[in-house]
Amino acid sequence: MKICLYLEFYNFLGGILFKNIGTGLLSSFRGQKEILNYQNIAFVEEWDNSCDILQINTPWLKSIYLMKKAKRQGKKVIVWSHVTAEDVVGVFRFSAPLAPIIKTYLTYAYGLADMVFCPTEYTKSLLVAYGLDQEKMVVLSNGVDLEKYYADMELRDLGRKKFGLENMTIGTVGLVIPRKGTKTFISLAKEFSQYDFIWYGKIYSSMLAEALPEDLPLNVNFTNYVKDEDVLAAFNALDIFVFPSFEENEGMAILEAAAIGLPIIVRDIPVYEGWLTHEENCLKASSDEDFFRCIKRLAEDQSLRQKIGSNVHKLAITRDKIALAKKYEEIYDQITKQ
Repeated sequence: MKICLYLEFYNFLGGILFKNIGTGLLSSFRGQKEILNYQNIAFVEEWDNSCDILQINTPWLKSIYLMKKAKRQGKKVIVWSHVTAEDVVGVFRFSAPLAPIIKTYLTYAYGLADMVFCPTEYTKSLLVAYGLDQEKMVVLSNGVDLEKYYADMELRDLGRKKFGLENMTIGTVGLVIPRKGTKTFISLAKEFSQYDFIWYGKIYSSMLAEALPEDLPLNVNFTNYVKDEDVLAAFNALDIFVFPSFEENEGMAILEAAAIGLPIIVRDIPVYEGWLTHEENCLKASSDEDFFRCIKRLAEDQSLRQKIGSNVHKLAITRDKIALAKKYEEIYDQITKQ
């Protein structure tokens, strides 16, 4: 068996479009390669006729061409539903008006596949609402690599020194865009001036995305892109992980924080139903006021931090690449026999 793992533009001009970005999409793509390596399944990143399965990560124009080509050759096509019309809103300045067009395009693109991987039941429900056949959808987590993300006190010390963190630290990871909840994060920093707040993630030009305010609180730091070699120390430097995003298909950063055992606060949105449970392995907030209360509770209650962190780490174990590897292999065997 041979798989083509294809991420459009990944190798374009030496990978310039994915350089210094650090998106969940890129983490997922790397994770897929690690899983196939773990299972000793042969794969390439560019399509050739010897491949049995084409696995698409973003169904843009060349991907559509390859999907049609593979199907003409009688090969099987899998596509990841990393992108939905719903999560396009609140990304770039021009993205909201394009959402209906993107929805139509994605409905067509995902419809070409023999199988669609959905990161969560929520994503599956969106695609079913688009009119896609749910029989060819498989809910499959992006997963997390527990060999790459883990708690480490030495790295915690290094991270706190590198980023100048001296107080209890509340942080998050993600692109600095409105959809990720930048305004909520800044309001939290204003409310809790006694704590350090840090956001690890790429900051886009103000021509593309809404700019951060010039008068940021003194206790908040937007670091811009963090190099791969510093990511583990960056996570470990945190005491509380907050993820105020308004829309996700899973949230890779959540799984990474969970792997380290950080107590997590998320916005109460449908994507987390069924795997993140309020008061058990996370705290959920529906408004900025809820986020304030959750921060206060965790900051003042060490036992609650330990409970949430321990329980969410158990979740991460179930989504480790080793736990997912066997399922991948079974799916590939199944689809090639269809």
